[in-house]
Amino acid sequence: MQGVKRRVVYVALYEAVAIVLATLGFMLAADAGAADATGLSVLSSAVAVLWNLAFNHGFERWEARQRVRGRGLARRVAHAVGFEGGLAAILVPVMAWWLDISLWQALVMDLGLLLLFLAYTFVFNWVFDRVFGLPRSARPV
Repeated sequence: MQGVKRRVVYVALYEAVAIVLATLGFMLAADAGAADATGLSVLSSAVAVLWNLAFNHGFERWEARQRVRGRGLARRVAHAVGFEGGLAAILVPVMAWWLDISLWQALVMDLGLLLLFLAYTFVFNWVFDRVFGLPRSARPV
């Protein structure tokens, strides 16, 4: 599976699982009720979908220009850190506003979620590539 179809399937699967994980995380970390936690998770997911599309498009364009093909450990770690770091920069202010907490509190809470999602992103991408195959940009020539 390649191109737009691959990206749509990737984003849909990734975000469905992410909403469940984030809802549980917000309920635990912020002592938020299910409605507030779910609302913030859905909003975060919408932001994440847009970021996901933009980041992965840019990452694959960069990846296609690399001499070394494939997705080894270092490239997978760079992908996960880049994606989650950018997403955190966007979502921390949103979390602070939604939960009516300070930016510092939102950052600390996001760091916990970030650790969870770093692992999740790494594992999800590995499983996704195993199930659906590597994109053309990562295949050996």
